[in-house]
Amino acid sequence: MVFTNNRKRPLLKCGFAHRMRGRVRITCRAVRYLRQEQDDLEAHFSELRGVLSLRMNCAASSVILQYDPGRTNDEELLESVEHIIGMHSLNALQKEREERNMLAVQERDLHEEGLSTMLLRSISAGGLLLTSWITRAAVPATLTGRIFGFTGFGALMLAAPLFRSGLGALRKNLLPNADTLSAMAVLSSVLAGKSASALTVLLLHDAAEAMTVYTMDRTRNAIRDMLSVDNREEVWRLKSDEPDSPLERICVSELKRDDLIVIHTGEKICADGTVVSGRATINQAPITGEFESVLREKGGKIFAGTVIVEGTITVRVESVGDQTAVSRIIHMVEDAEGKKAAIQTYADRFSSALVPVNILLAGVVYLATRDIGRALNMLIIDYSCGIRLSTAAALSAAISTAAREGVLIKGGGSIEALTEADTLILDKTGTLTEGKPRVESVMTISERYSRMDVIQLAAAAEETSKHPMAAAILAHLQRSGGSIPLHTEIQTIVGRGVYTDVDGHCIRVGSKRFLNECGIHTHPMRDQASKLFANGESVIFVARDDEIIGLIGIRDPLRENMKKALNRLRLTGVDDIVLLTGDLEQQADVVARRLGLDGFESELLPEDKARAVLRLQSRGSKVVMVGDGINDAPGLAYADVGVALGKTRTDVAMEAADITIAGDNALMLSGVYGLAHHTMDVIKQNFFVSIGINTVGLLFGGLGILPVIAGAVMHNASTILVVGNSLRIFFYDMHEPMKHT
Repeated sequence: MVFTNNRKRPLLKCGFAHRMRGRVRITCRAVRYLRQEQDDLEAHFSELRGVLSLRMNCAASSVILQYDPGRTNDEELLESVEHIIGMHSLNALQKEREERNMLAVQERDLHEEGLSTMLLRSISAGGLLLTSWITRAAVPATLTGRIFGFTGFGALMLAAPLFRSGLGALRKNLLPNADTLSAMAVLSSVLAGKSASALTVLLLHDAAEAMTVYTMDRTRNAIRDMLSVDNREEVWRLKSDEPDSPLERICVSELKRDDLIVIHTGEKICADGTVVSGRATINQAPITGEFESVLREKGGKIFAGTVIVEGTITVRVESVGDQTAVSRIIHMVEDAEGKKAAIQTYADRFSSALVPVNILLAGVVYLATRDIGRALNMLIIDYSCGIRLSTAAALSAAISTAAREGVLIKGGGSIEALTEADTLILDKTGTLTEGKPRVESVMTISERYSRMDVIQLAAAAEETSKHPMAAAILAHLQRSGGSIPLHTEIQTIVGRGVYTDVDGHCIRVGSKRFLNECGIHTHPMRDQASKLFANGESVIFVARDDEIIGLIGIRDPLRENMKKALNRLRLTGVDDIVLLTGDLEQQADVVARRLGLDGFESELLPEDKARAVLRLQSRGSKVVMVGDGINDAPGLAYADVGVALGKTRTDVAMEAADITIAGDNALMLSGVYGLAHHTMDVIKQNFFVSIGINTVGLLFGGLGILPVIAGAVMHNASTILVVGNSLRIFFYDMHEPMKHT
């Protein structure tokens, strides 16, 4: 599809073809390829807040929206339309893959049956097998007696799902699957009067599949426990939009878009939305990984799954149920089966290709020996079950283990790609650093001014600013025990600095350029400023009237354990670690030298980072990009594996990246690499065990050394063994340095 790159990831860009108040025409090339999804797209567009009417033209790649300017604006609509088209593009790609795979072998979906059904079937087979051994019933002489006998008929009934799946695969595309082979083995065993062998096959086969389903269910539960909101929970909703409207208590499942809900201290937020009144501190750690609570007031965005620490807010609901950011994350991980790793795809194809071989071997052995037992062994002992189940179980266990540690992996393909990666690209702010600037240095022009004087005067000018640098100055003053002097109204010169009056003196705080434009010479502190720059600090100049009085050096501290994490990554086979940042060259150079990076590029725009990723890939490198998931989204999308680390916006970070580390521990980055390598080691062990044991079984079975029931035990025990080996991944410690198994 033309709206994808080489990783089949949509890279859509919508734009305005025409706009005026109340009406906008948005164009996007991908629309022309989404004709089949037009009805769904129009339904989603019509649900956007403030949309009054719409007209979609796939041929012209555009959508025209009439909207209420009092409820929304053109920029908000553009963002929403781009997101909806992107999600439908993903769905279209998935349909395309399914169509391409129509001729592939159709396997049974284990989740359709469920763990309890498999366990019940396994127990029933065991009970029938035990009964046949206790009673030592004679083998019926007639074919009818064998089919309708107690154990024979029971075995055939328990194998009904295998018969449905096996015959369904043959009927659909004439390709037998693993269930076809198992069904033939059960039927042949019953017809040959070896119902005990048939029951043994079913007992161990269902036990192995139950272990696999348990692993997958544990993965889903780990993610849901980490993120989801229970729809049975209740929430307070205003009966109308009036401020004094009475409250009613309803279930979360009854919420609709544009409802007004009131959330109090200690309650979990159950929907995405915007605060319309009130203020509260919110713990967003389950979603964004921020270890500090954030303040949200009117206009602030909130996410489902987060918790009110203190305060009460009224929120206008924007996304509910499956449309919330947290639900999209859950579905992405649950849909990981559709994003199989290459090794898993290979295992499925390899095992499927061997099914006809087993059938052919059974026929050849029977014609050569006229021994039904040897022929049965060729059907019972096959490679497909062990190989297919062990890869699925291992990858699912890895995703579950990661989720337990606050790491979301969207599919097995990302796990395998990590083990093949040789280049790591890192963003600086919020990734290598904490994203919270701190005052590192304060210098004065002379002894006439103390460091406290400089900080207090700077704080007076920065008191109302929301800039991170201003927050760093105010926080430093608070820690130092100082106070903000009285001052007049603060004036801001965008991109330059701020100024105010303190005791009749004009206090200016900002860049060197700002002071120079105001006629203030900064050369008296040129050497001190150069020293701070060389140390990787951003320099804030402070002046009183027409005289520079001091400098404030601010630096964003490196994330704790980041250097240790990068050192561990070197041991996993990462050859090149590169920094890409929008910061100044001098600051990037300091960070690169402190962390021992192999190179850096500075002063980059988001599209420049994406080009850098493509440039490395064109040289044959397998690239992992680690960023904050917002301005790094293009790079995350183009990389072989995109990783969002740190305090990020959920809807961007978790949808743009393949892996999201929803915490503040840098060691989790190396932990994910270690988990990926451990998982691939386990899969390789599974291949060796499954192929080795079954090859020996086929050889001994064909020579007549191995009885049919022993062959059934040997084959299915190998399957249980490799699935059990995969379960070891649950106990992998992502906090420890990687250890190859």
